[in-house]
Amino acid sequence: MHGGGMIEITPDILLRAYAAGIFPMAESAQDTSLFWVEPRERGIIPIEGFHVGKRLARTVRSDEFAVRVDGDFDAVIEGCAAPGPDRDRTWINERIRRLYGELFDLGHCHTVEVYREGRLVGGLYGVSLGAAFFGESMFHLERDASKVALVHLVARLRRGGYALLDTQFLTTHLAQFGAYEVPRRVYRRMLAEAVAGAGDWGVWPMDEPVSGAAALEALAAPKP
Repeated sequence: MHGGGMIEITPDILLRAYAAGIFPMAESAQDTSLFWVEPRERGIIPIEGFHVGKRLARTVRSDEFAVRVDGDFDAVIEGCAAPGPDRDRTWINERIRRLYGELFDLGHCHTVEVYREGRLVGGLYGVSLGAAFFGESMFHLERDASKVALVHLVARLRRGGYALLDTQFLTTHLAQFGAYEVPRRVYRRMLAEAVAGAGDWGVWPMDEPVSGAAALEALAAPKP
């Protein structure tokens, strides 16, 4: 769905778009324009029933990575925008960086950051609206760093009472965690219910790391 052009998109317009099931993208990092997207099939990561393999669970529990949230938006989006081992181009342009930075300042965009010895080695960012979280992008500089970020994200969402984790498109990488696709009409129903809810992103302290054991415990706890 095209139509973004050079029309100014404000944070309020962006949040209204998310509530309607639409999100912006750019053709490339060098492109100055945006276009709106509404996939026919929407990727969903289950908050209940999220699958963590045994090897990854051991990595999470070991706390070889320190995981924090909302500490360095600029570094996370820079990492997501950079070419990596599994991608030679990115859709994150300057307008995307500025727009989501404004959402971050307003408390609607959040990051999960993965550090080793004080160095950012992976992370992700996304948008929170009601009890819905819209995952935007993730990156890793070390093996499992983005996977650990995703485990901690889902644990926080589950503990915070979120109802929907939207991943936009289904990938083989996300399918290993139980991600699946739903038709647009089904997604719209799920979205309307989730946006009307109230998730608590700050359910864990925001200024200190969450342990891997606490994250795995949150994922295994009975549904509230």
